[in-house]
Amino acid sequence: MKRRDFILMLGAAAWPLSAQADQPTRRIGVLMVYPESDPEAKAWHAAFRDGLRELGWEQDRNISIEYRSAGEDRDRLRGYAAELVGLAPDVLFAAATPSLVALHRETRSIPIVFVQTSDPVKLGLVKSLARPGGNVTGFTNFEHSMGGKWLALIKETVPSTLRVAVISDPNNAANSPYLEAIEAAAPTLEVSLTRLDVRDASEIEYAIGAFAQEAKGALIVLPNVPTMLHRDLIIGLAAHHRLPAVYPYRAFTSAGGFISYGIDLAEEYRRAASYVDRILKGAKPGDLPIQQPDKFELIINLKTAKALGLTIPQSFLLHVDEAIE
Repeated sequence: MKRRDFILMLGAAAWPLSAQADQPTRRIGVLMVYPESDPEAKAWHAAFRDGLRELGWEQDRNISIEYRSAGEDRDRLRGYAAELVGLAPDVLFAAATPSLVALHRETRSIPIVFVQTSDPVKLGLVKSLARPGGNVTGFTNFEHSMGGKWLALIKETVPSTLRVAVISDPNNAANSPYLEAIEAAAPTLEVSLTRLDVRDASEIEYAIGAFAQEAKGALIVLPNVPTMLHRDLIIGLAAHHRLPAVYPYRAFTSAGGFISYGIDLAEEYRRAASYVDRILKGAKPGDLPIQQPDKFELIINLKTAKALGLTIPQSFLLHVDEAIE
């Protein structure tokens, strides 16, 4: 036996049995569109790992988690999806609709658990919410009727509003039901609608600037990757043009946005860990019903309201979940 091989054999024999037992045994591939440096994304994925830890799964002990983050680059997203599928993980975790679509394009056999997707049925990724079939299941983030609620929040807090711009991503087919709900509510609330399709920062800046040329306007920001990635830009433009805006997530109001109404994303990521756990223990994704949100939080930034010159009715404040001073 060569001296090198003998030394390696001794090293393997000397390695503590407990350490060998703690080596990762199951693999999870995570595909996301938000940069790993994004503080909100960090919090969401920390909640996902906490959920796994509570169920007995811990990084570098009995699971190995591979992360890929593509940002706005669709080609990179597709490349990362193929790369993760090529690693043959036990489960894939799709954070947001573009990630889910990219992963589903690459595999029909590896289980996929998703979050931050509103309508997987409309996207053709599952048969139904109750019995998804195939290799996809997960947690939706909104109900279609939310569009009307977002519009109503604007009129309730700023009754003088006559014009509302809806900021959406034309690449996201799941936006259509929100837009339909907003359009259905508009005549009753006596507002005219403008759809602003945006894909990147330059389009966001131009679209909001053009809309703000006329008075008595407000914004509804739909839950999309471009709007989430450029939330600071949108919030800044809304403040600059004195446009009240309703947003889908707490991340916007905590950063200075006017009002948000939506789910707690960190909690959704934590809940998603339960489905990953069940799949790792043998459950089939097609048999796990897709979970819909059962709680929404209404948050208002009173500092922003003051900067906009708005007086918020006390009756409204009684129903908010959080008022940021």
